Amino acid sequence: MTRKRKQYPAGFKAQIAVAALKEDKTVNELASQFGVHPTLIHAWKKQLLASAEDLFSQGRKIPARDHEALQAQLFEEIGRLKMELDWMKKKSTGLS
Repeated sequence: MTRKRKQYPAGFKAQIAVAALKEDKTVNELASQFGVHPTLIHAWKKQLLASAEDLFSQGRKIPARDHEALQAQLFEEIGRLKMELDWMKKKSTGLS
């Protein structure tokens, strides 16, 4: 019988990672308080520290623009490929 991994919400992870950064309590104390393994707390703390720089270096509006540009580019490519497919279908009917 396999056990399903427990998934924690992002807010819960952030709360524990910030508590670990404060260093008011040890990681083992936090683990027993919140009922998670100390290894998870170390991983969440490391993830918070790694992504903190990206959070402050990028504005909230920049990723939205990048997303819109990528979406426009993909729609153009879809249109181009659809036209090529229609052309190939049209040309292949004459070969039969």
